[in-house]
Amino acid sequence: MLKKTYLDNAATTRTDQRVLDVMLPLFNEYYGNASSLHSFGVEAKEIMDRSREKIGSYIGAKPEEIVFTSGGTESNNFAIKGIAWANRQKGNHIIVSSIEHDCILNACKWLKEQGYRITYLPVDSKGIIDTDYLRHAITDQTILVSVMYANNEIGTIEPIDEIGEICKERNIWFHCDACQSFGKVPIDVNRSKIDLLTVNAHKIYGPKGIGALYVRKGVILDPLLHGGGQEHGMRSATENLPAIAGFAKAAELCYHELPAEIERLNGLRSKLEKFLLEETENAYMNGHEHMRLPGHLNFSFHGLEGETIRLLLLLDERGIAVSAGSACSSNDTSHSSSHVLRAIGLDSFQSRGGIRVSFGRFTTEEDIDHFIQALKECIPMLNTLFTH
Repeated sequence: MLKKTYLDNAATTRTDQRVLDVMLPLFNEYYGNASSLHSFGVEAKEIMDRSREKIGSYIGAKPEEIVFTSGGTESNNFAIKGIAWANRQKGNHIIVSSIEHDCILNACKWLKEQGYRITYLPVDSKGIIDTDYLRHAITDQTILVSVMYANNEIGTIEPIDEIGEICKERNIWFHCDACQSFGKVPIDVNRSKIDLLTVNAHKIYGPKGIGALYVRKGVILDPLLHGGGQEHGMRSATENLPAIAGFAKAAELCYHELPAEIERLNGLRSKLEKFLLEETENAYMNGHEHMRLPGHLNFSFHGLEGETIRLLLLLDERGIAVSAGSACSSNDTSHSSSHVLRAIGLDSFQSRGGIRVSFGRFTTEEDIDHFIQALKECIPMLNTLFTH
């Protein structure tokens, strides 16, 4: 039987059984609408309030500052567009990094069509934004800076505390997309002076279709959705109670196990990185050597960047799942190169060649051994294809 090895946890994760155990009773035992006044609704609201408090506690937020959404894309759109619409009288300038997730970049592209000005912050060869550039880019029309906590493709962690200080000094709202980092590294919105923070569940062994936006008290947003006024009037729609409770349980498990898990995942990554650099020809790493997410590795092979999709298919035949770039950008039917790899200085050929490997809770050392053995088998096949 073919051994299955899943190494694409940055795309999504397997839902933990302990999360499912919390969710299942909420489908047919505690199924009330949290907006209803009867006992079924009160019971549901109590579960939702406890979940809100728990998720907030892991980032230093008050319960009322957590707004539940359908996921990271909605939260990011809510933050970007909500600030833009609510601050039209103050200014029309937004600053984002050049390596943001597609949902941020496409939201900004749409806002530009509505008359807003967008500045894209450059990054260095490791993916770190230029904070001096940020300082000089801010004008009296700037209303928002949005920089992701850690990049989804190369895993680089940004200097979030410094960015927060800059925004605080200039009295500008600071939004941070933390979908890849929440539950994987410690986050404190107060230390980092973050005003809006995007998080979601399916990257941390929780269900898909649930996320949240932290909105610091005093930040005014125009809502994306209008309706019954749920989520403090900020996000109308009947709340998805099973998913919310699962989200809270998933966050709890991650943060209770965080220090040990960081050490374990970094150990697995080091083993793979050592193999790539010492036992393969022409491998190179993409991203920062140290300021990066645990269990996250992006690499390429010089001269074989054009064979990346072929390599992924060969690995898949051996039961191994990894990613080329990000899972979201794979929906780009134009087969364009990675905007992240281009931003760190790779050319158009090289920026098609990134291979993202992301470990998770259920990844074992045996899985890494399986992957290494598969690479030993597959790389010579690529060389044969490349030379002919």
